[in-house]
Amino acid sequence: MDTDRLITIAIHTFEKAQIIKGVLESEGIPTVIQNVNLIQPVISSGVRVRIHERDLPHALQVLEQYPLLKNDRNYEEPAEKLNRILIPVDYSSYSYHACQIGFNLAKTLGAEVMLLHVYFSPYFPGAIPVTDTFTYEINEDEVFKQIQDRANKETASFCEKIYKQISEGNLADIKFDITLREGIPEDEIIQYTKEYNPQIVIMGTRGKDQKEMDLIGSVTAEVLDSVRCPVFAIPESTMIFSMDQIKNIAFFIAFEQKELITLDTFMRLMKPFSFTVNFIHIANKQDEWDEIKMAGIKDYFIKNYPDKEVSYEIIQNEEFLGNIETIVRNKNIDILVLASRKRNLFARLFNPSIAHKMLFHTDTPLLAIPS
Repeated sequence: MDTDRLITIAIHTFEKAQIIKGVLESEGIPTVIQNVNLIQPVISSGVRVRIHERDLPHALQVLEQYPLLKNDRNYEEPAEKLNRILIPVDYSSYSYHACQIGFNLAKTLGAEVMLLHVYFSPYFPGAIPVTDTFTYEINEDEVFKQIQDRANKETASFCEKIYKQISEGNLADIKFDITLREGIPEDEIIQYTKEYNPQIVIMGTRGKDQKEMDLIGSVTAEVLDSVRCPVFAIPESTMIFSMDQIKNIAFFIAFEQKELITLDTFMRLMKPFSFTVNFIHIANKQDEWDEIKMAGIKDYFIKNYPDKEVSYEIIQNEEFLGNIETIVRNKNIDILVLASRKRNLFARLFNPSIAHKMLFHTDTPLLAIPS
């Protein structure tokens, strides 16, 4: 392992990156901050905080205790989810795909829809020498106005497309609104979710061919880890365009009590639709008790949701992604559902959750529900 190579440990605004740099360097960890490509950001926009690979264990111990990475902003989330759907959009084809599914679900549930677009400004006052302040302020005002104007034009163009598709019958005819925010996409989506308090967040993704690069995760993965409502990730290439197309569901079970709450949340969300549930347990080794517990889950489901069909299957942890793809193909699975749990920074870097693995290795929609 090349312990001298630089690796990215976080992405934040310039101000936050400077704070993290100061914290790490106060602990004797050399730190570099670098701009992310702002022209075609593959994963997210902002400033990279980079350290030597050899310093990673120490850096993780320091940052795990630092509240800057928790994104809570001292906001207390209401307990009850409202009948709202949030769809973050970047005006790409997969954003429109998410709108197709989100608008269809809103029509069925009688929910309101908010589209959220986050645009990024690359100018940070702390990065400019004092002698250049006057010139910088002039240039900053001009460039920032250009960025805002471009965001407004893209928003107007996307809304025009939405209205046209509604008039042509390609999108469900519902009332929707759109809001713009400046900042880092994942940070602003997470914060706005706390403020808007939606029943579900629906996000388009590039699917299994997207590159994770050397970052901690994609925007969708960061949102999935951080929000306290279901997140529905819609890969660009999926052939699902409306919720009533969903006929076969793979629901992952780990035999935890909270999963019954997750199951209830899912069934209430999907109550208007007709589908079959396939429970799947990923086992580390063969255990006859797994079979008994799965049979118990099936009996519980039949008793509480008698109008739905159900089956179950146990797969081994080794090569589980390949096994999941086989199940998806053989049982014509339309979406994958699982409970999501908050994970610390170390776990996200070196032991990606099942949700993360499936997010980057499948073209089947993924619904993650907080447990």
